[in-house]
Amino acid sequence: MPKPADNPKARELARRIGDLLLDKKATDVVILDMRGMTSYADYIVIASGESDRQVSAMAENVQVQLKQAQQPLRPISTEGLETGQWVLLDYDDVVAHLFNGEVRAFYDLDGLWADAPRVKLS
Repeated sequence: MPKPADNPKARELARRIGDLLLDKKATDVVILDMRGMTSYADYIVIASGESDRQVSAMAENVQVQLKQAQQPLRPISTEGLETGQWVLLDYDDVVAHLFNGEVRAFYDLDGLWADAPRVKLS
Protein backbone atom coordinates (compact mmCIF):
# COMPACT_ATOMS: atom_id res chain seq x y z
CA MET A 1 0.00 0.00 0.00
CA PRO A 2 1.49 3.39 -0.97
CA LYS A 3 2.33 5.82 1.80
CA PRO A 4 -0.36 8.54 1.95
CA ALA A 5 0.59 12.05 0.85
CA ASP A 6 1.89 14.33 3.58
CA ASN A 7 -0.46 17.18 4.50
CA PRO A 8 1.53 19.53 6.77
CA LYS A 9 -1.20 22.19 6.73
CA ALA A 10 -3.78 19.70 8.05
CA ARG A 11 -1.30 18.29 10.59
CA GLU A 12 -0.64 21.82 11.91
CA LEU A 13 -4.38 22.54 12.08
CA ALA A 14 -5.00 19.31 14.01
CA ARG A 15 -2.25 20.27 16.47
CA ARG A 16 -3.66 23.82 16.80
CA ILE A 17 -7.14 22.47 17.49
CA GLY A 18 -5.69 20.08 20.07
CA ASP A 19 -3.88 22.95 21.82
CA LEU A 20 -7.04 25.12 21.81
CA LEU A 21 -8.95 22.24 23.41
CA LEU A 22 -6.29 21.88 26.09
CA ASP A 23 -6.66 25.62 26.79
CA LYS A 24 -10.24 24.82 27.87
CA LYS A 25 -9.09 21.91 30.07
CA ALA A 26 -10.10 19.14 27.64
CA THR A 27 -8.93 15.69 28.70
CA ASP A 28 -7.64 12.71 26.76
CA VAL A 29 -6.90 14.75 23.62
CA VAL A 30 -5.77 12.50 20.77
CA ILE A 31 -4.94 13.23 17.13
CA LEU A 32 -5.48 10.30 14.76
CA ASP A 33 -3.59 10.26 11.47
CA MET A 34 -6.29 9.07 9.06
CA ARG A 35 -4.35 9.61 5.82
CA GLY A 36 -5.04 6.69 3.52
CA MET A 37 -7.72 5.29 5.87
CA THR A 38 -10.70 7.56 5.15
CA SER A 39 -11.72 9.78 2.26
CA TYR A 40 -13.25 12.51 4.41
CA ALA A 41 -10.36 13.66 6.63
CA ASP A 42 -6.60 13.41 6.99
CA TYR A 43 -6.70 13.94 10.75
CA ILE A 44 -9.29 13.39 13.45
CA VAL A 45 -8.99 15.13 16.81
CA ILE A 46 -10.84 13.49 19.70
CA ALA A 47 -11.22 15.10 23.12
CA SER A 48 -13.35 14.81 26.24
CA GLY A 49 -14.93 17.31 28.59
CA GLU A 50 -16.31 16.86 32.10
CA SER A 51 -19.75 18.30 31.29
CA ASP A 52 -21.94 19.30 28.35
CA ARG A 53 -21.21 22.93 29.16
CA GLN A 54 -17.45 22.35 29.04
CA VAL A 55 -17.71 20.47 25.73
CA SER A 56 -19.66 23.38 24.22
CA ALA A 57 -17.09 25.87 25.60
CA MET A 58 -14.25 23.80 24.08
CA ALA A 59 -15.97 23.87 20.68
CA GLU A 60 -16.69 27.59 20.87
CA ASN A 61 -13.06 28.33 21.80
CA VAL A 62 -11.82 26.42 18.74
CA GLN A 63 -14.27 28.22 16.45
CA VAL A 64 -13.56 31.71 17.82
CA GLN A 65 -9.76 31.32 17.85
CA LEU A 66 -9.59 29.86 14.33
CA LYS A 67 -11.94 32.54 13.00
CA GLN A 68 -9.71 35.27 14.52
CA ALA A 69 -6.45 33.75 13.22
CA GLN A 70 -4.28 35.51 10.63
CA GLN A 71 -5.83 33.27 8.01
CA PRO A 72 -9.39 32.91 9.33
CA LEU A 73 -10.88 29.44 9.24
CA ARG A 74 -14.53 28.55 9.59
CA PRO A 75 -15.81 25.00 9.91
CA ILE A 76 -17.58 23.52 6.89
CA SER A 77 -20.16 22.21 9.34
CA THR A 78 -20.79 21.82 13.04
CA GLU A 79 -23.14 19.50 14.85
CA GLY A 80 -24.15 19.03 18.47
CA LEU A 81 -23.37 22.50 19.85
CA GLU A 82 -26.87 22.77 21.34
CA THR A 83 -26.53 19.71 23.57
CA GLY A 84 -22.77 19.57 24.13
CA GLN A 85 -22.74 15.78 24.48
CA TRP A 86 -20.98 15.16 21.18
CA VAL A 87 -19.84 18.15 19.12
CA LEU A 88 -18.44 17.68 15.65
CA LEU A 89 -16.37 20.44 14.01
CA ASP A 90 -15.57 19.76 10.35
CA TYR A 91 -12.61 21.75 9.00
CA ASP A 92 -12.36 19.67 5.78
CA ASP A 93 -9.03 17.81 6.19
CA VAL A 94 -9.40 17.91 9.99
CA VAL A 95 -12.49 16.80 11.88
CA ALA A 96 -12.79 17.29 15.64
CA HIS A 97 -15.03 15.11 17.81
CA LEU A 98 -15.59 16.56 21.29
CA PHE A 99 -17.35 14.36 23.78
CA ASN A 100 -18.84 14.30 27.21
CA GLY A 101 -16.92 11.34 28.74
CA GLU A 102 -19.70 8.74 28.80
CA VAL A 103 -20.70 9.49 25.22
CA ARG A 104 -17.10 9.05 24.08
CA ALA A 105 -16.92 5.64 25.72
CA PHE A 106 -20.23 4.61 24.12
CA TYR A 107 -19.24 5.49 20.55
CA ASP A 108 -15.59 4.43 21.03
CA LEU A 109 -14.09 6.20 18.01
CA ASP A 110 -10.68 5.52 19.57
CA GLY A 111 -11.38 1.79 19.32
CA LEU A 112 -13.00 2.04 15.89
CA TRP A 113 -9.79 3.56 14.52
CA ALA A 114 -7.45 1.56 16.78
CA ASP A 115 -5.00 0.93 13.91
CA ALA A 116 -4.59 4.65 13.08
CA PRO A 117 -1.29 6.26 14.10
CA ARG A 118 -1.97 8.64 16.99
CA VAL A 119 -0.48 11.48 18.96
CA LYS A 120 -1.71 11.92 22.53
CA LEU A 121 -1.64 15.54 23.71
CA SER A 122 -2.88 15.19 27.29
